[in-house]
Amino acid sequence: MRDQLVIGTRGSALALWQSNFIKGALQAVLPSLSITLKHIVTTGDKTQGSNAAIPAIGGKGLFTAELEEALVRREIDLAVHSLKDLPTLLAPEFVIGAIPERGAVADAVISRSGARIQDLPRGAAVGTSSLRRSSQILRLRPDLAIRHLRGNVDSRIKKLRADTGEFDAIVLAHAGLVRLGLEHEITQVLSDEEMLPAPGQGALAVECRADDAELIQLLQAIHCPKTAAVVTAERAFLRELGAGCNTPVAAHAVVEAKGAAHYIAFSGRCLSQDGTEVLEVRGGDLVGNEERLGVSMAQEILHRGFKRLCAS
Repeated sequence: MRDQLVIGTRGSALALWQSNFIKGALQAVLPSLSITLKHIVTTGDKTQGSNAAIPAIGGKGLFTAELEEALVRREIDLAVHSLKDLPTLLAPEFVIGAIPERGAVADAVISRSGARIQDLPRGAAVGTSSLRRSSQILRLRPDLAIRHLRGNVDSRIKKLRADTGEFDAIVLAHAGLVRLGLEHEITQVLSDEEMLPAPGQGALAVECRADDAELIQLLQAIHCPKTAAVVTAERAFLRELGAGCNTPVAAHAVVEAKGAAHYIAFSGRCLSQDGTEVLEVRGGDLVGNEERLGVSMAQEILHRGFKRLCAS
């Protein structure tokens, strides 16, 4: 049994929290394990100040490619990601070794005035870099102005609070705010009806080399099968649609007990970028059939006109 590990991590406060969380979880079950963090700068970090949309500068691999390169070079043993940032299809040399218990799933609004998104004045500027968020904001409030906003959590909040008044509100992942101790900043936590989250949102993924059988076995100690089941359904939905971060796609699955059985309840939503057209799907299946569930939900959306929606 190995006695030391190197975790590759980005340098943002949230990425460091996530990597230290995994470090602590592993050391809680294996106190003798020596774990160090190695900081790695990704393309996404280098372009945080850019006004370019995420799909134009790398899409889903924006925050993961350099970490995977470090895995290949064996400079690190594992990498910790926000699962929603990880492509639905990994190269064969990589595997998700563990998905810990999921955190908060929803999106949250922070506004300058303390107003909920429904109460913002007409024409108010809302900052986000996510097409999924912007399309659902416009679905709720077509009279609001969406303004592009990138950067880490702290920098986004600073831009909101700046005297320039460029933004009236911003939308961020609830989980990130909780993990950074910034819950006091939240004006509103959005319901699934108001804004369905990204597939995998709130969950972490521990990625390692597919040939590292010893580490994969070790990581089972921090793996949450319940979380893995629901995010597998969500990611299968996204993968089957052939969608990425250039398409507004949202999904949320939960495990519900039905007598002695455990059942996955699934909700999916796809939108035109302006939020005027919406396709929604709901369904469910037994735990163990999560891959089949995600695929079947996507096929229903495809049958109902997803390709046309993408082109609109």
